[in-house]
Amino acid sequence: MGFTQAAVLSSACFVLGILFVCFTVDHKLLFTAYTDQSIEDGFLFYTTFYNAPPAIRTLLHSMVGVGLAGLIGKLHTWTESAMFFDGSSLAAYIFAVALYLSVTIPSLRTIVNPLEGVDTREDRIEAMRILAAGNVIIMLLLGGMLLLQGGQEYARRVEERELAKTSAKASDTMPSAEKKEQ
Repeated sequence: MGFTQAAVLSSACFVLGILFVCFTVDHKLLFTAYTDQSIEDGFLFYTTFYNAPPAIRTLLHSMVGVGLAGLIGKLHTWTESAMFFDGSSLAAYIFAVALYLSVTIPSLRTIVNPLEGVDTREDRIEAMRILAAGNVIIMLLLGGMLLLQGGQEYARRVEERELAKTSAKASDTMPSAEKKEQ
């Protein structure tokens, strides 16, 4: 495993870790009948999340950038493996980033800073449920990307093993005169 592979895996795992923390609130909003207590817990959690110090947001955004740079670096080799596994991973990652930018950030703003006279409590609850659904979709995308990266490593190892078998068979079937020349 190289540096770019490590960059991709570490950034995806970092973001997944954050999303799993968010899932403690999200599952109550999506998969159970939500109560006033779960709604207030969600408002409190996402307000704290939104008002995190700038260093934490910078870390999150830079880890996303590291993952994107790692995938582009891996795709730069332009092999069949890179086109299939890394290309698919890049598509999933870009879709996850687009979902973050188009759903997560506006929903957080609606939850934390509702517009007076425009955003009602029901609007804030709906924004929180949309945010929770977006988080789950991002988790699925990043999980799929990790599976693709694992599949690429498995395919590389199988290919190396088969090439070693083929070269061993070829050296065993060579006539003795050719073996002496090599």
